[in-house]
Amino acid sequence: MRLLILNGPNLNMLGKREPEIYGSESLDDLMESLQTAFPDVQFEHFQSNDEGVLVDKIQSVVYKPVDGIILNLAAFTHYSYALYDTLNMVYCPKIEVHISHIYRREEFRHKSVTAKACNGIIAGLGTYGYHLGVHWMINHYSK
Repeated sequence: MRLLILNGPNLNMLGKREPEIYGSESLDDLMESLQTAFPDVQFEHFQSNDEGVLVDKIQSVVYKPVDGIILNLAAFTHYSYALYDTLNMVYCPKIEVHISHIYRREEFRHKSVTAKACNGIIAGLGTYGYHLGVHWMINHYSK
């Protein structure tokens, strides 16, 4: 199984950015914990602070398919119709992950523009949400 872990703006600062909200684990720590927990899964990780670069990466899946995408588009989640449209053109399963509990935060975070293009959403469980996304992908393909 090959999964793309796609992260948006400021997630490169995990471990340093507001640890009371996002925890102390870095993005490298997260990827290492995923690989350790799921040694049979081939992970490709991509992070960008640039919306257009994220669009390009999602489009690349059309030409080099993956079995699924676990994505945290961060602030782009709440307003990027470009990312929504791009996610709709990719037909593999997609799980949207939010480290924080978006419904306990500012009002603008309560709406996800991109969620409708995904199979499900995991929010508020810290970086463990990524692990749950991988579990779902494995279960989805084992049926």
